Amino acid sequence: MDICVLYAFLPVQYMSHMEKPVPSGQDKAGQSITANMQSAAQPKIRPAIAQKYPGGVSVLPAWADQGVLITLLFILGTVSCTLFLAVNGLYSASDDVIELTPTNFNKEVIQSESLWLVEFYAPWCGHCQRLTPEWKKAATALKGVVKVGAVDADKHQSLGGQYGVRGFPTIKIFGANKNKAEDYQGGRTSDAIVDAALSALRSLVKDRLSGRSGGYSSGKQSRESGGGDKKDVIELTDDSFDKNVINSDDVWMVEFYAPWCGHCKNLEPEWAAAATEVKEQTKGKVKLAAVDATVNQVLASRYGIRGFPTIKIFQKGEDPVDYDGGRTRSDIIARALDLFSDNAPPPELLEIISEDVLKSTCDAHQLCIISVLPHILDTGASGRNSYLDVMLKMAEKYKKKMWGWLWTEAGAQSDLESSLGIGGFGYPAMAAVNARKMKFALLKGSFSEQGINEFLRELSVGRGSTAPVGGGAFPKIHSVEPWDGKDGELPVEDDIDLSDVDLDDWDKDEL
Repeated sequence: MDICVLYAFLPVQYMSHMEKPVPSGQDKAGQSITANMQSAAQPKIRPAIAQKYPGGVSVLPAWADQGVLITLLFILGTVSCTLFLAVNGLYSASDDVIELTPTNFNKEVIQSESLWLVEFYAPWCGHCQRLTPEWKKAATALKGVVKVGAVDADKHQSLGGQYGVRGFPTIKIFGANKNKAEDYQGGRTSDAIVDAALSALRSLVKDRLSGRSGGYSSGKQSRESGGGDKKDVIELTDDSFDKNVINSDDVWMVEFYAPWCGHCKNLEPEWAAAATEVKEQTKGKVKLAAVDATVNQVLASRYGIRGFPTIKIFQKGEDPVDYDGGRTRSDIIARALDLFSDNAPPPELLEIISEDVLKSTCDAHQLCIISVLPHILDTGASGRNSYLDVMLKMAEKYKKKMWGWLWTEAGAQSDLESSLGIGGFGYPAMAAVNARKMKFALLKGSFSEQGINEFLRELSVGRGSTAPVGGGAFPKIHSVEPWDGKDGELPVEDDIDLSDVDLDDWDKDEL
């Protein structure tokens, strides 16, 4: 019989076995007894707590009536039930929830092709106990579709520590990449759990359709065997650190890790993905590296590494500082680009003198800012330079955006002007072009620091109207001579010889 049911049943059994009272003046043998001894009509358990008073009379304390005893038994049952659950866990073999341990976890979960939802719990945890019936219902509903498991992380602390479990219950989703479990942040009802499982399953199927496996088929993970996805993370040692980092003009973000650390394993794919993108966007000026602090203990001691992972930022001539930002790919990239832009010169302002200049600039940046300036004869060198100065100030102000900056003279690239709708507002004009989407936005305010700043600020937050580039692609770009920085000169007109012209004939009428 279930221990909880047994203790709930005990008070009823107790009441049914109480001795019945005997008639006044007789004992069970029919012998006369005093009225004071009628206390023998109490249950058999009563003498065990009776107090002896002079004269040999046994009297129960006032608290020891039947109601209190029954209540005590209920309390005893509740405590015993809780202790039983704490010793024996929250799930049994008859449930659809699969009990996981350090012995079977790798085989069942890591090496599995299935999607897994795993709860890390402690039997004494009240929240875990309340989740149990919902978790069981979800497991039954998902049977044969998604695997649902549970780990007693109080008993198997090493397994909980491997996945960074710090509170209970913690639920993790093991999808295509079993070495990169995702935290479940949804509701604690069976409906919410099932919905999250099905959503994760759809993502897994889409990844497979697109040919992305998302993980290691062997279920193993190491820094050395990660393949191409970690090619841009530079492994550093006690011997190579100073040469590569301390003596470098570049910015370095260095992760100190331990191979057994669960948080380090979770960070590894994010760090690797960020390394590749940062290398591309900063042209290698910001580098992401990793140090195995359990092997390279000289470095770990030098920089006071006490926990894993620890990330430090190294810049030439400055003391290293701790990175305290988020641990996602986007967080790491954002910090790296901030570091790059803080140390980077302002972007180049290039004249569009060939097709290569336009394409290389716009293809390499998220946006390219193209200005069409008035003809040199209309402004002179000083007027043109004033426009270029405004553009350079804006390029400096927005250099963290990593945009490309271009200009051309009115009429020099008329097909490009037409494809960007330039001309209706006069010159100078400005367009921001996304070459990947072939869309652009036009400056409709003044060509001034304030007007351009408002225009670019709106673009930065995703506002402002856009239109497709005419023809869906950049038009043909004409090769032109670059501006020499001088004032323009009017074209020299050819002299006309009028000596052979009979001016007298001009007075005659012609039919």
